[in-house]
Amino acid sequence: MITIPKNKKLILFDGVCNLCNSAVLKIIKHDKKDVFLFAALDSDTGKKVIQHLKIDVEKIDSIILYEPNVSYEIKSTAALKIAQDFGGIWWLTSVFMFIPETVRNYVYDYIAKNRYKWFGKKEHCLLPNSKLKAKFI
Repeated sequence: MITIPKNKKLILFDGVCNLCNSAVLKIIKHDKKDVFLFAALDSDTGKKVIQHLKIDVEKIDSIILYEPNVSYEIKSTAALKIAQDFGGIWWLTSVFMFIPETVRNYVYDYIAKNRYKWFGKKEHCLLPNSKLKAKFI
């Protein structure tokens, strides 16, 4: 298994999805506390974490928020918990946690199912510049 510092959380994402890559860049921009690290789902790191967590990616094609030795979250819950870590006005996203997870995930799955059609797909994973390289494992 990979080593992740105790004060960090790992976000696994679809590395070829334009929507997902845009979301990663927005997360980096709002991550003022420097909490998040990133890895593509199909990277070596992503595969190791998925295997460790025993997640079937055939059934869960989703963002995964992994906090080592604490928990992991998927889909809408992962997205909302990421936003809550930003602090400030982002605490308002916690309101959406009152919506039943099945409803939130229905919307999440609909967007995920259409993400390539609506936002496009890259040939290769996002290659971070030297400034962002430390955020990716």
